[in-house]
Amino acid sequence: MQNHAMLDLPSNDYHILPVTEKQLSYARQIAQGLKIAVPDEVQVDRRKMSDWIDAHKARRKPGRFDQYPSSKQVAFAERIARIKRREVPPQCFRDRKAMSNWIDANL
Repeated sequence: MQNHAMLDLPSNDYHILPVTEKQLSYARQIAQGLKIAVPDEVQVDRRKMSDWIDAHKARRKPGRFDQYPSSKQVAFAERIARIKRREVPPQCFRDRKAMSNWIDANL
């Protein structure tokens, strides 16, 4: 095999993972709230995108639902409640810390 043929091969950047759709969507939400752009070089590398998100999410204005529990947290609490035949208190559905405390107390 000739050496010049090897120059046409794709790059060996297998360690660079592409950005996920979720990352890109979240980064765009953050950027929109801060009225800035997501840099192009960040949009091609998953690790760089993660670092950019971490650096900028704290600057984002708090959202209306930021204190609400995640859907996974709610599902887990409801599963515990069914098993233990208890109700999840209504206030837990509006406060992620209260939900976390209820889950810990009922495990």
